[in-house]
Amino acid sequence: MPEKKARFHIPVRSLAPNAITVLALCAGMFGVRFAYLGQWESAVTAILVAGVFDGLDGSVARLLKGTSKFGAELDSLSDVISFGVSPALIMYMWVLSDFRGVGWLMSLMFAICMALRLARFNTVMKDDELGAEVKAGYYTGIPAPASAALALWPMILSFEFGYEFLADPKICSAYMGVICLLTVSRLPTFSFKSLKIHKEHVLFVLIGIGILASLLMTHLWMTMSVVGMVYVISIPTIAILTLRKKD
Repeated sequence: MPEKKARFHIPVRSLAPNAITVLALCAGMFGVRFAYLGQWESAVTAILVAGVFDGLDGSVARLLKGTSKFGAELDSLSDVISFGVSPALIMYMWVLSDFRGVGWLMSLMFAICMALRLARFNTVMKDDELGAEVKAGYYTGIPAPASAALALWPMILSFEFGYEFLADPKICSAYMGVICLLTVSRLPTFSFKSLKIHKEHVLFVLIGIGILASLLMTHLWMTMSVVGMVYVISIPTIAILTLRKKD
């Protein structure tokens, strides 16, 4: 009788982070669907939800000791779609299509720059240079979720303030060009992973998280507008501080 082939079983803990990554991918694709239907607020919300899932999958993988090469590759592919292709298409369908070929070019460039950034990220991670960057308190270039959020920032501001110039295709095209450059740049940007909280301040941090969650639920676009402004201000601030440390 032929020998039975050995069956390999995959532990559930290794599937959980990959499932979260797939949910992030689905959220990104739903953003495109909502944009196609003209439901702009839902489209942006879907990308923000994808960002939340993206922040969870790595933490869950480390917590459950379910990290794998497959999960790392899946995460990068998901990020290209959720934070590269989806925001580019959403912005194109929102206003960039009115600028014809130039608008499409900027959407295409954003998706390409996101893919290039993630490819560089994977290369750096394999070379163990990423750990040194995180310990130093910065990333090189804008991380994928932050880049996607900044690309959609004109939409977020328009939801809250309704300024007409925010929907100008020429202004948005130039703005997308700037975000493309920052995404693939070597500019140091803020990293939350480097933050360390003293045990005496934990209570205040938890209270702050509760307040932030409440504001996101009740005043989503105003809160995201403020968060975006703070992050934009942090970009030159971190760059200046990093240069001073090197000197």
